[in-house]
Amino acid sequence: MVDLKKVVNECLSYDDELEWVEYKENMFVIDDVGQYISALSNSAAILGKPNAYMIWGIDNKSHNITGTVINYNADNNGEPIQHYLARKISPSIPFYFDEAIVGGKRIVVLTIPAAKIVPTDFDGIRYIRIGSSKENLKKYPQREAFLFSVLTFGLPTITNKESEYQDLSFNQLFTYYASKGITLNKNNFKTNLHLITKDGKYNIMAQLLSDNSYVPIRVAIFDGKTKASKMYSVKEFGYKCLLYSLYEVLNYGEILNIPQAKEDNRIMEREEVMLFDYDVYREAVINAFLHNKWVDLNEPMITIYNDRIEILSRGELAPLQTINGFYKGHSIPVNEKLSELFLQLHISEKTGRGIPKIIEVYGKESIDISDDTILVTIPFNRVNKVGDKVGDKVGDKVGDINLNISQIKVLAEIRNNPNITKPELMVKCDLGKTSIDNIIAFLRKNSIIERVGSNKTGYWKVIK
Repeated sequence: MVDLKKVVNECLSYDDELEWVEYKENMFVIDDVGQYISALSNSAAILGKPNAYMIWGIDNKSHNITGTVINYNADNNGEPIQHYLARKISPSIPFYFDEAIVGGKRIVVLTIPAAKIVPTDFDGIRYIRIGSSKENLKKYPQREAFLFSVLTFGLPTITNKESEYQDLSFNQLFTYYASKGITLNKNNFKTNLHLITKDGKYNIMAQLLSDNSYVPIRVAIFDGKTKASKMYSVKEFGYKCLLYSLYEVLNYGEILNIPQAKEDNRIMEREEVMLFDYDVYREAVINAFLHNKWVDLNEPMITIYNDRIEILSRGELAPLQTINGFYKGHSIPVNEKLSELFLQLHISEKTGRGIPKIIEVYGKESIDISDDTILVTIPFNRVNKVGDKVGDKVGDKVGDINLNISQIKVLAEIRNNPNITKPELMVKCDLGKTSIDNIIAFLRKNSIIERVGSNKTGYWKVIK
């Protein structure tokens, strides 16, 4: 028997409205319940959920447990309610009522199996969930067509969905495997790596692993805390084999993670503090690439602000994945065959350590799960708080000297890390060597900074 407390707690762990769950307190209109059975059953099929739920005793807006007094064993005009519903539902599905005490309150749960083979209807009408409401499925022909496709062929995946690009090459894939000491067989690698559909066509997974994935993967850097701030850099890592895109994004994180000099209470040796936890960055990026909903060809997004990194992957959790299981590291891959490939190449371990590692360092609040995205936020550990207060500490003037935005950036990084090198400034400020040389010369000429010691072992001193 299903653990009702576990079901209720899992449903309540989602903040957003769910198309496979409906909450009521005491309202129990028999035909309304029948329509919900149809709508929830069909929506569960579309979402890949084995069951949907209608739960009484919970406030629909606040999701507070209030308890219920409904009697699902009552009669409807002399006919038992459950018999009436079963007679009106077609095809027959094994829905059932059950109850439990949760939080000291009586809760009733109607478990509704997902539709199979054909859509579930009530009294001859097929319903579907649109957000939090139930609608006649015929009003939404695209959803109706998609539902029939799912019931006939299963949910679309990166292995069963044909790519629109069939002229693909895989030189980068062979090179990557060779770098791991694995030789691919040109005669059977397409089959072994699940790169073709049953019809012999290249699938989405093949497209992603080809020399041109036709998918952009960008890292955007903003000069502020929101996307309304000035964007001063966009790095493109896409349009190549996904494995190399991932490799380059991970390397870029290492470049960004420049050590900062912590001068507080310094007596002898200078203490270096990294800008962020790179292990967390690595786990978050790999998870984003691995569990992204690639079947829709929507790419993950990495956005860098002056106080944090945001790593966003598209799509919801895997159909059988629960939120509680997700946080505990019970990994269920969204892209099963891609997960197997990552495991073979030792990119991921499938030990479930990624999410617990993120939570251990930055807390559960660093992960935000919605119905169509998963967002991991990595805050910067700014030693001197320069990054988020550039305007306050530097402004557009130093004394009587006006500084442009590039000069402000360079000065801010020098304030933050007196040992920073010119190549590191080029990366942090997204400027070329000539620009950095000119800005350093300007700042020195105007007695804003000076170099203490040699070029190799010295450091920058901010005078003004």
